[in-house]
This record gives sequence, structure tokens and C-alpha cells, in this order.
Amino acid sequence: MRRRWLLIAVILTVPSGCDNVSWGGVDISLRAPGEEAEDTVPEPAPEAEEPTGPVFPTGPILFAGSRDGGTATLTVVGAIDGDSIAPFPSDTDRPGYRDEFTRALLPPGLEMTLFAEGVRVGRLTVTETDVDLDQCVPRPRVHGIVELVPGALAVDRVLGLTGPESRGRPFEDFRVLAHNYNQRVSSLNLAAGVIQELGARWPTSVLQARADIRAFQRRDSPEPSIAATFLVGDRLAVGNAEPDSYSLFLLGTRGPEGYTQDFVWYREAASDGKGAPRYFDHLDWDGDGLSEVLLDVFGSEDRWFAALGRQGVSWRRFFEDPCGPSPSG
Repeated sequence: MRRRWLLIAVILTVPSGCDNVSWGGVDISLRAPGEEAEDTVPEPAPEAEEPTGPVFPTGPILFAGSRDGGTATLTVVGAIDGDSIAPFPSDTDRPGYRDEFTRALLPPGLEMTLFAEGVRVGRLTVTETDVDLDQCVPRPRVHGIVELVPGALAVDRVLGLTGPESRGRPFEDFRVLAHNYNQRVSSLNLAAGVIQELGARWPTSVLQARADIRAFQRRDSPEPSIAATFLVGDRLAVGNAEPDSYSLFLLGTRGPEGYTQDFVWYREAASDGKGAPRYFDHLDWDGDGLSEVLLDVFGSEDRWFAALGRQGVSWRRFFEDPCGPSPSG
């Protein structure tokens, strides 16, 4: 059967003037000749509200401090930021940030993982917080109860990390390396070579100028390393130094023919201001398989943190609190 479509003409009669007719779900506007349609201006979409308040780190935060019996006190170093550390902002640059940071990220009961000598050794449960005013940038400090593996009960310096990644790290054998005669002699030889190369003022005794030495074993090296600080006209503490004083920090690793120089940090008080660094501890805190080294630096009025890491086969200073000059070597 052929279907035939019947077309019907429909005439709508409306009064003069403008009116609206709804036809099959379509709004039809009818208006008299010469009558202009009103302009329809859509209302602007509401603007997205900008986030208010400070933006806090979402990744692990590094802490450094000391243990005393069943408790420990740790200071914020900074948030792990890829291969570096984000400096903690001052209250002058970001007013109120420190207190908000403490309330948001360091509540009582917070658990952080503790490390020493490059390995996981226990945990700390935060009981209270305050501000470390000894740092050149005052920053949060936590106090808490410590739980350690039996082999690490003699630990005094500890590093802390927040976040689930740190809690997932395995426990490993903990051991402290005591520096030996060969390491002590090697540190003196390395220092003497650097002093001669730089043309620095010779100390009365290189041995007496050595203010600190530590031996340690990195996970990414089969050979032990040494870190030593030499001071001329200065001391390893907060306080003034002599005008012509300098500090010399050395990092070395044992090779086939003895210890070789990995890193040198030479600083003259006359040009750079006092800054006497010492080795604090080491840890692969960013999880890339390579150990980093944290330094504790003593100035004339306060102290601050710096950190060393490897770039290829070379070591460099990749982080330093803004109290000292920008990292350059």
C-alpha cells in the first residue's frame, strides 16, 4: 500500500502585539510588524572560587633531631620535592604559614618513621609541638615518644619522614661505623691537599683544625665514606668567628688506592659570613636509590640545614636554607 502524506495548512490568528506561543516544546515568539525583539543577555557564569588559605606539601616531610631515652625532638627540614627539598618559608614571607602548617600536618598522635645511618630504625609518635628558634628560619619542632629496634638503642641523631611511603620501607641491619686510624689519616691528607690547592691560610696544625669526623656506609656504595670538618679561627658552634677564619668540609669514599675526594665546601667568613658545616646523617630520603647527606651548619647567630647529593658521578650541594648563599657547588 502506498502511503500518502496529507499536508494541512494551519493558520494561527493572534492579536496584535507580542506574545509567546508554545508549540510542540518549542517557544515561538510572535510580534507585530516593526516591533523589535528584546535583547536577551545571558547571565555570566559564576567565577570559580579561588582556594583560600595556605597550600601545604602533599608528599613526605623530612625532619632531623636527637633522641634522649624514650623520647626525641625533631625539627622540620623541609618537604621532599623531587630530587631536592623545598625550603621552609619564613613567617615574614608567609605570615601565619608556620602555625597553619603545624595544625594541619603535625597533630598530636601523628606517626613518623625514624631512620639512622641510612636505615629504618623505628618510629616516633608526636605528643606536642613548638617552634625551633635556633634555626635562621624558625620552623616547627615536634616532641614525641620513640620506639626503636633493639639494635638501635644507642642512636642519638635521627632523621624522620612522614607519609605512607616511609612506613613501607623495610627494616634493615643497623650498624654504626667507628672511624679508624686509616680514615683519620686520610681526612688529614685530603684536607692538606685542598688547603694547598686553594692557597688558604695554613692552620698551626691540620690535626687540631679538624673539628669533626664521621665514618658511614652508604647503601649505594660497597665502600665506606668519611665526612670531616676543618675549622681555622672558628669553632663548631653558633657564635662569632675570627675575621680571617674559614671552614672546610670534605666528603670522601674509599677507592683502590685509598680515600678519594668526593666533595669540598670551602667557606671564608670574611666574604661569605660564618658557616661551619658538619655531617648530620645520610639517607636515601627521596627513594631514588642514591643516598643524600644532611649537614648541620653553624652561623654567627643561628644555624641552618644544607644537603648533598649525587648528580651522575659527582656530588653537589643541592639544598641550603636561605641563611647562606645559594647552592653552587
